[in-house]
Amino acid sequence: MVAKSGKASRGVSARPSAKVGQKSSAPSGTDDTPPGAARATRPGKSAAGKSVADRKAIPAEPFAGRDASWIEFNRRVLGEAEDATNPLLERVKFLAITASNLDEYVEIRLAGLLQRTEDGHAEAGYDGLPPARSLSILTAEVHRFVADQYRCWNRMLLPEMERNRIRLLTWTKLTPGQRKTAQTYFQREVDPLLTPITIDPAHPFPRVLNRALCLAMLLRPKRRRSGPSVLGVLTVPRALSRYVRLTDCEGGCDYLLMQDLIARHLGGMYRGYDVLASAAFRVTRNSNLYFEEEESRSLLESVRSELHNRRKGDAVRLEIAADAHPEIVERLRVNFELEEEQVYRAEGPVNLARAMFLYEDARRPELKFPAFTQRPFTLSRTAADIFAELRQRDILLHHPYDAYDPVVDFIRQGAQDPRVVAIKQTLYRTSTDSPMFQALTEAAAQKEVTVVVELMARFDEASNIHWARNMEDAGVQVFYGVVGLKTHCKLAMLVRHDEDGVTRRYCHLGTGNYNPVTARFYTDLSLLTSDSTLTDQVHMVFNYLTAHAEIADYSPLLVAPLTMAERFLELIRREGDHARAGRKGQIVAKMNALLEPSIIQALYAASQAGVAIDLIVRGVCILRPGVKGLSENIRVRSIVGRFLEHSRIFHFANDGDPEVYLGSADWMPRNLFERCEVVFPVRDEAVRERILGEILPACLADTVKARLMQADGSYTRKTLAADQTPFNSQEFLMQLAEGKATGDSMSGRVLAGPGK
Repeated sequence: MVAKSGKASRGVSARPSAKVGQKSSAPSGTDDTPPGAARATRPGKSAAGKSVADRKAIPAEPFAGRDASWIEFNRRVLGEAEDATNPLLERVKFLAITASNLDEYVEIRLAGLLQRTEDGHAEAGYDGLPPARSLSILTAEVHRFVADQYRCWNRMLLPEMERNRIRLLTWTKLTPGQRKTAQTYFQREVDPLLTPITIDPAHPFPRVLNRALCLAMLLRPKRRRSGPSVLGVLTVPRALSRYVRLTDCEGGCDYLLMQDLIARHLGGMYRGYDVLASAAFRVTRNSNLYFEEEESRSLLESVRSELHNRRKGDAVRLEIAADAHPEIVERLRVNFELEEEQVYRAEGPVNLARAMFLYEDARRPELKFPAFTQRPFTLSRTAADIFAELRQRDILLHHPYDAYDPVVDFIRQGAQDPRVVAIKQTLYRTSTDSPMFQALTEAAAQKEVTVVVELMARFDEASNIHWARNMEDAGVQVFYGVVGLKTHCKLAMLVRHDEDGVTRRYCHLGTGNYNPVTARFYTDLSLLTSDSTLTDQVHMVFNYLTAHAEIADYSPLLVAPLTMAERFLELIRREGDHARAGRKGQIVAKMNALLEPSIIQALYAASQAGVAIDLIVRGVCILRPGVKGLSENIRVRSIVGRFLEHSRIFHFANDGDPEVYLGSADWMPRNLFERCEVVFPVRDEAVRERILGEILPACLADTVKARLMQADGSYTRKTLAADQTPFNSQEFLMQLAEGKATGDSMSGRVLAGPGK
């Protein structure tokens, strides 16, 4: 992509370094020049002393490209849409997810690269490429990906949908009755919401909202048929579905695209014009959220202001119907100041993300994954309530296989129990009708309630501002965390005067957001505990979040940006020391993304020492596995399936005395140095055994939804021998939750534990 000259900077904010308050020059929204890169030596140097042959085997750039890795991840999701073994409507959903993922990627990552290029940054990314070169390569790759999306839609999904009597029709294919239905719907529900605009000196080009579906028309005044054509623009209200249900016949349904319905009625809206051509289009804008906190009266007002400014971001992508008239395309391109390579032709509906409507609207359970019953939680016979239970043992919940209700009930009981005198909780993202909000606000009338709200949870800022205001009005003490750092840790603490006269803290520590909705399809882990070794330190973390009261050591918790990065490095190095001494060294780590160079270098060194390393990384990974002389003992796999893999688990074998950690942080610069994060140890032996004997082995045994990363950054499925049975980890864990399978299925796959 060619950078445009003369444009103003799009507002690059400074990145906080590992120490709060210090800033570096790396632009926000890129993560391509992370703080860890400056602190750590390049991993290629760690191979000094190896043979010449070994050194030649090490690639010039020991890191893969972050953006290329992201494209590979979205291709894995697209692979689920293409996979005929998945139910049809689930495939439609996967395709919609790829489009939603791509939207966020374009308006954040691709926009950030464009921003860096225009601002003159030349620093190379992880893969050694400068921003301008990366931008050019990735733009071409995104075009190929879009072509593959529509190929999947047109050649795979649409024909299969039609065979299953779910039809997407054009106006000419409608029956007379369907046309009457569509016209009536347009007149009653659609036309009153539309505002047609003609572009002329009195009516400048309207401010097109980010990612809003629009129609552009070439119009010629009927009174001046020989004159030049003018452009008309119409925005489709977001409240309207992009698919109009026409017929709900037995076992099937017909739909019409909203853009086609509106296009059919343009003549009635532009009565003084001949409509020469029309095309649906959509503009994506730079949505980097940035601000300088020291120049703002408050963090809340800063985010409120930026939410308004976000609407005014520069355009970075134009999506338009592939058959659009060239003059329409050119006028829009010039108006939005885009290069030709920033124009994307849609060989189907503009905005495939809205195809999610078909998944939700079609009442065809046989075309979706079979219903799944979550495992309910029950108290022990000796426990009168959750507090008595937690005084006996820790509780581990593996969502969505285990119901999320106990987490909600934990907060509700804390709100209702008169013995609970204080509640503290962090909120990053939650649902719009969260039962936790009601519990917290009701509790505020009778006890001390403190909530740390993260206002800058990307794309959820408006919702979080709403929650913060309402909780403050109800008497909740609301804080916004440490200035310059997002609060991403998942913590809740109840302080209770127990029946025995002792005041105890009861805590929930998790890997996922306090959101009962996403807990149904995100895999996450919740630990409920009264272990004072943990709860006392959770108390200190809350003091850090509300009073900035920092202490030197939060052990056994790992707290970012204070102690987490260095402690992870120590744990990785310890496994290397074990291996070099002839003892067993093993690391199994599960996370969403792996980007931090210092962590990767430590893993490379551990691999060279003989440590067996298995990484389960759902998304972006810039580590190169299996490279001779560098990472021969490292394997990386990604699992993309029915549920979104979101839990973070870190296992260090420690020569038979294993340590297992769970938490909210990935091995990324932003998690380790730019956010308040907490990773916590699993101290209860039974809980640890479940992780080492059930959860991690199932992930490592997956041969159906797991893809193995190659040294060049590509992913392949594992080839099974003729006598091997395919194994789907998520299916197994669902069967285990429903009592249709037993832990014996994982026999022989248990990771190293005490005495093993």
